[in-house]
Amino acid sequence: MNAIEQLRLALRALAVNKMRSALTMLGIVIGVGAVITLLSVGQGVQNLVTKQLQSVGTNLLFVVSGNLGSGQRSARPTSGLPLTLRDAEAIADPLNVPDVVQVAPEAMGSLDVSYGKTTLRLSISGVTPTYASVRNYVVEYGSFISDDDVASRARVAVLGSSIADRLLVQEGIYPIGATIEVNKIPFKVIGVLKSKGGANSMTGNQDEIVMVPLSTGHQRLFPRLFTNQGEPILSVIYTQVVSENRMEAAASEISELLRTRHDIRFQDADDFTVINQRDLLAIFGQITGVLTIFLGAIAGISLLVGGIGIMNIMLVSVTERTREIGLRKAVGAKRRDILGQFLIESVVLSLIGGILGILLGVAGAFGISRLQSDLTAVVTAQSIMLATGFSAAVGLFFGIYPATRASKLNPIDALRYE
Repeated sequence: MNAIEQLRLALRALAVNKMRSALTMLGIVIGVGAVITLLSVGQGVQNLVTKQLQSVGTNLLFVVSGNLGSGQRSARPTSGLPLTLRDAEAIADPLNVPDVVQVAPEAMGSLDVSYGKTTLRLSISGVTPTYASVRNYVVEYGSFISDDDVASRARVAVLGSSIADRLLVQEGIYPIGATIEVNKIPFKVIGVLKSKGGANSMTGNQDEIVMVPLSTGHQRLFPRLFTNQGEPILSVIYTQVVSENRMEAAASEISELLRTRHDIRFQDADDFTVINQRDLLAIFGQITGVLTIFLGAIAGISLLVGGIGIMNIMLVSVTERTREIGLRKAVGAKRRDILGQFLIESVVLSLIGGILGILLGVAGAFGISRLQSDLTAVVTAQSIMLATGFSAAVGLFFGIYPATRASKLNPIDALRYE
């Protein structure tokens, strides 16, 4: 008997008990749908994390106080010196660090920002004009902080898009020229940033931020961010490297420079940490990749449950069709014909369930994407092929035992079966 004839017989046998076949396929449909949905959402999360980290800036090194490897995460380490504005100026000198293009120092703190009756606790950043280009911020309207603003310690502010909406736009106030209060000190709004969307673990929500000139921040908002010698202390120094393949070289140059400036002896640990953006991308990529595989494996359990359901139904089918098997063997059907027929039935159940599961999985992935505006599920051909191939393998694996049992039936005993 050829394969086409066996397929025709398998489809006819399945059509006899439509409801039972549909319920049997349900486990495979749910399993395949869950695998595709979770793998697609996991890939979407991985892309979102990568996009958010890259939106911070390109070819960046983050220099922060404290040796993160030894657990010193405070802004001012107990041993060693904090990062200062002079450190940032030294890094910006091309004679000291030739691989660095731009440097953007930042001093941060959480303060109350008010307009009218609305008061919000927000992250305030003291920055310089280079901050916008280094961190890929774009001014939607108005202007960014200028060198004159820093030199004159001007009380001006640039708002993130969400802050402008919550404080001013919702009240019907045009942001540019409005006066807000930061820690009860009036600041004139000179610009509103274009929305970046979402948040990342390094910077928090990039649209919920208020920026002021670095000199103004130190003088009026962060009076404690000074060393005993009166040098302004920084929270982080963003350094933009000339190219991606010079990241390691730039990190080494910065480390050597700061060790010299902080008078760190050869055997002592650094009192600062240089974080490579590329390393962050790799770490987060590995984490999200493992989570995606883990979620896919959990969803795969439902495929195994569906496979057990197929085996159970096929065993019932063998019992119900014992006389039919005996009759076919009596008229010349070989063992491999019986084996092939029942294997094809189980694989067909799995494949049809797999196709329906693909549709369910794609719908589920895009449905979840609609629940989160920043998340876009990525349905890949690999995930579809994996789920479909696994469903066919499940049908083949769990169909072997019932098919083998049917093929081994003695035709005389089968014909006597009631």
